[in-house]
Amino acid sequence: MLPSFLARDRIVAGPGYSRWLIPPAALAVHLCIGQVYATSVYKNALVAHFDSSLTTIGFIFSLAIVMLGLAAGFGGTWVDRNGPRAAMAASAAFWVTGFLVAALGITLGWLWLVFLGYGVIGGIGLGIGYISPVSTLIKWFPDRPGLATGMAIMGFGGGALIASPLSGRLMGLYDSDYDATDPTSVADGHAVALLFVTLAALYLVFMSFGAFTVRVPADDWVPEGWDPSEVRSKKLVTTANVSADNAIRTPQFWLLWVVLFCNVTAGIGILEQAAPMIQDFFREGGTSSVSAAAAGGFVGLLSIANMSGRFVWSSTSDVVGRKPIYLLYLGVGLVLYALLATVGSSSTALFVFLAAVILTFYGGGFATIPAYLRDLFGTFQVGAIHGRLLTAWSAAGVAGPFIVNRFLDAQGEPGALTADAYRPALLTMVGLLAVGLVANLLVRPVAERFHETSHEGSKA
Repeated sequence: MLPSFLARDRIVAGPGYSRWLIPPAALAVHLCIGQVYATSVYKNALVAHFDSSLTTIGFIFSLAIVMLGLAAGFGGTWVDRNGPRAAMAASAAFWVTGFLVAALGITLGWLWLVFLGYGVIGGIGLGIGYISPVSTLIKWFPDRPGLATGMAIMGFGGGALIASPLSGRLMGLYDSDYDATDPTSVADGHAVALLFVTLAALYLVFMSFGAFTVRVPADDWVPEGWDPSEVRSKKLVTTANVSADNAIRTPQFWLLWVVLFCNVTAGIGILEQAAPMIQDFFREGGTSSVSAAAAGGFVGLLSIANMSGRFVWSSTSDVVGRKPIYLLYLGVGLVLYALLATVGSSSTALFVFLAAVILTFYGGGFATIPAYLRDLFGTFQVGAIHGRLLTAWSAAGVAGPFIVNRFLDAQGEPGALTADAYRPALLTMVGLLAVGLVANLLVRPVAERFHETSHEGSKA
């Protein structure tokens, strides 16, 4: 039973409410949970503190992503039923608790508690928070759903841009021997524990702001000057509705699952290995021409590309359509991957350009998928459908790093690899993107037998 102040009927917007207040509320949540992309900042510190390995500590991130997909998949219906305020509040509770439990685990020296806190509890908060504003944004922006979801999901991609430098500065504050500008410097475990407590307090404030700012539109609300009949004239855009239970029975759902899985797997293939990858591509005689500092800058650039792609490409999809934009992500993406594998080592500038564009497609794929689902399945339970589709992200979060790391392990030792070692993995990604491209080409309108004859579609 939810407290009354979290109930859906308490957050229906009154006359004159500006829908442009909704994206900042969503952004407040997504910028906080986007911190998950900044785990590399304290990764070495946890390795040293627990006398463990990079593989073991890295699994904390993988576990959080797996739990994100599972929480979104199983909790999507609850999120749709109870509304965005309850969902954002639940996300904040899990996310903040996850940090505090992980901090306790670091302090006590219990690694399993860090897995439970950040990986499991925090991962649940990630999943609920990620989907919490989706159906609400789509209802507030029926004329521009790609723009709306892009603005919010952009925050998830950009969360690390804030969390990474902030975490470095805070660890430097809590450990005077730590130098965030020195890649060989490692903070002590006490500093990481204090960092987690500090982040928990900050994120509680910002996520609470999002939860108590968000509103849902009244049942009869439409944007001023917008004609709903315009939707009927657009290809692949329906005015009917499909429930979450029926959606997973359609071939369209599973085709989009394959599309998202392939696009995300390919993007993570670069993102997870970005810093060592650019150094290895330009290594001769055991020495790389790319410094550790430059490699770190490359990672930052990819974060910007990931974030900007979520907004630019999803907004573009409102004009060109969802299916054509995925033809761009997958079709042009596989060409760029092939170029990266074959000629990427010929020029640092070319390598950076190809990788950055690929990452814009990676981010764009995340931001456009909610609007694609709305086009095919309507607004009724679109948040729940989106949540179930995000299980593709969980699978890709394991598959992408696994594919790359398995190929690299077979080629040699870290620090001695060259561009040749990456080609089998990159060409595998080309094949995956080709599979996703075919799946997208097969998408057709959902058959009428799956449409709802009566529903509570007015609830966001």
